[in-house]
Amino acid sequence: MNRSRRAGILVVGLAAVALTASACGGAGSSGDAQSTGAPGSEALTKAEGVTAITFWHSMKSANADALNAMVAAFNKKNAEKIKVNAVFQGDYPDVVTKYKASVQQRKTPDLVQIYDIGTRFMVDSKQTVPAADFVAKDRHDMSSIEPNIANYYTLDGKLRSMPLNSSLPLLYINADAFKKAGLDPTEPPQTLDEIMAAAKRLTIKNANGQVTQYGFGAAIYGWLIEQLIAESGETYCNLENGRKGLATEVHFGGATGTKVATWWADMVKQGLATNTGRKTDDAQAAFKSGTVAMNLESTSALKGYLAATEGRFALATAPFPKVDPSSDGGPIIGGASLWISGPGHSDAQKRAAWEFTKFASSAQQQAIWHTSTGYFPVNRDALDLPVDKAWVARYPQFATAVKVLHSEKPSTATAGCALGTMPQSRKASEDGLEKAILGQTPPATAMGDAAKGMASVLQQYNSSVGGN
Repeated sequence: MNRSRRAGILVVGLAAVALTASACGGAGSSGDAQSTGAPGSEALTKAEGVTAITFWHSMKSANADALNAMVAAFNKKNAEKIKVNAVFQGDYPDVVTKYKASVQQRKTPDLVQIYDIGTRFMVDSKQTVPAADFVAKDRHDMSSIEPNIANYYTLDGKLRSMPLNSSLPLLYINADAFKKAGLDPTEPPQTLDEIMAAAKRLTIKNANGQVTQYGFGAAIYGWLIEQLIAESGETYCNLENGRKGLATEVHFGGATGTKVATWWADMVKQGLATNTGRKTDDAQAAFKSGTVAMNLESTSALKGYLAATEGRFALATAPFPKVDPSSDGGPIIGGASLWISGPGHSDAQKRAAWEFTKFASSAQQQAIWHTSTGYFPVNRDALDLPVDKAWVARYPQFATAVKVLHSEKPSTATAGCALGTMPQSRKASEDGLEKAILGQTPPATAMGDAAKGMASVLQQYNSSVGGN
């Protein structure tokens, strides 16, 4: 994922605005029949002519090409009844901001792609029809949808949205550098301490004492802290990761968050890791150039890494590390999902949006999506199709995330924190981590103060949606 898509801060009052608009009737109606639930297939049968729907998304470059091809295939198949108009609305935070404005204007899109950490807000906004309602209406078979992915988008026992593009964090390795250092890239580091030990052998200095190759480098990015907490089997926020009510505190200021910050700061202080700051693009560029031998990033970066490193060095992928050998958790999925708007939209529009959602999550489309973008398929049956098998055989690096996903059992920790203010919390953790890395504040103090600073933000958000 591009850093700019993942960064940004949701306005705390956003949920309150959404709730107010919902109470007033939501978006403008097209004049067709409406219902409060999930309409059946008869909604399209009764509709006259072609039902056109607007689909907001954040895909760019190769990902946009793949999405547009998917939309074109759907429109061709349903030419007599449905037309999906895909409209790029900017990076992930931009879409949420524009969604807020559309709620105020009562003109929400029929279908919208929202990134993972926008889930709690979307539920609190009361502007959408849960995917589970459509699943129940159609008795739609969900057995092939990856359970760990569905687990993330399930709140209050209901699947709220349908996953579209999903990713996991990986440890990326310069295999050539490993071999030159006498390390085996097929036996990668599994813990933070093992990464440090490997980094000591991978770091190279020239005759002037300048580092020409760092052992490790990654963006100062809160998502990585979230992953390491989940890998430890711990929750990121209270009330069972915000899934038993609106969370009132975050946990990244605890022992695990402090240990991560201490490790990272020590790596930089010892000259084993470079500090490229918060921009993911900068950290990725350092790894692609060969000046960093190990990098933590999303699976969504894999295709770009393969293209950039071809002919330069061999690329290997490995599971995301754990904080300690005894850690019994796993990673949290990233990416985004599809949300179907409810208030103010006709039954035909809601049904058309659901039809596209089903199409996008089908095995055939997910196989094409996987091989075109690098995101792994949310439908596990896609992995059995010839096009996907051929792709993974050619690029075995893609198999790593799939193996990790299939080896992990859904849990409260790996479901991720459902926090309406998750973007603010992510930034706060980055503030603490950066202060520790720069040596401005002791790690325990930096992370602890950053976590405590979220208390008033959480209280304000919870009050705005009728919580604590």
